[in-house]
Amino acid sequence: MYCAVLAAVLTLSSLLVHPAAWASPDWAWPVSPRPAVSRHFEAPAQKWLPGHRGVDLHAPPGTPVRAPQDGVVSFVGVVVDREVITVDHGDGRKSSFEPVSATARVGDRVSRGQVIARVASPGHGPGGDAVHWGVRENGEYVNPLRFVADLRPSVLLPVPEHGGS
Repeated sequence: MYCAVLAAVLTLSSLLVHPAAWASPDWAWPVSPRPAVSRHFEAPAQKWLPGHRGVDLHAPPGTPVRAPQDGVVSFVGVVVDREVITVDHGDGRKSSFEPVSATARVGDRVSRGQVIARVASPGHGPGGDAVHWGVRENGEYVNPLRFVADLRPSVLLPVPEHGGS
């Protein structure tokens, strides 16, 4: 009975969540050691509405920023008032980081874990001690954490009853 319930729960849960949301976390964290997340991803209700289209990772100015996955640097430049670097990872995925002082240049092939920039001074966020990491997939912003962490919800399973007590 317990095995049947477990099988049913696992089957149903796999049908309820879109497979892309369960992307294998095979990228590397762009800063190390594994940083605290200062601000999480907040998808806007509509593309044009406010939201937070990435995550802010605790990383004081001067912290090396590494390519989270192999790719080609597709953009380095100032956007509004801060330098941004973008890496095209292929398959419609691009990572962007700000504010940075880029060490890689447009057209450079980069490898997972390779230093591509350093967090600029001041950094991002209220304390100036973070780097903003955004990921676009086929032009849409997605939660970058899904590429480095398993974001599937925890599933509580029933505890089998023990005879007697």
